[in-house]
Amino acid sequence: QVQLVESGGGLVQPGGSLRLSCAASGNEFSIYVMGWYRQAPGKQRELVAAIGTVGSINYVDSVKGRFTISRDNAQNTVYLQMNSLKPEDTAVYYCNARRLRSGSVLNYWGQGTQVTVSS
Repeated sequence: QVQLVESGGGLVQPGGSLRLSCAASGNEFSIYVMGWYRQAPGKQRELVAAIGTVGSINYVDSVKGRFTISRDNAQNTVYLQMNSLKPEDTAVYYCNARRLRSGSVLNYWGQGTQVTVSS
């Protein structure tokens, strides 16, 4: 079992920056693929960025060049640096931890943190 706790959300003006953090419990953090998802009102949850166990990274096209995902295995933490924020980035952001075990996918979610981009 992994518990994920997000922090760092808030209200920011367009063009501003925020850094989200997600702290994970347990001692197997390094073997999880970590991701950030978001869900805006009336929309499906979408993958924003993910970072693999050996550092492979992918982003949704709409955030490329603006967001950066990183992980610190020593601190059991994954980050999402968000720059040049736009109103369309407004959503609840969720941290996700995923791994394979015995042929099954284990998925864990945080409680979410609200990001609002508005003037």
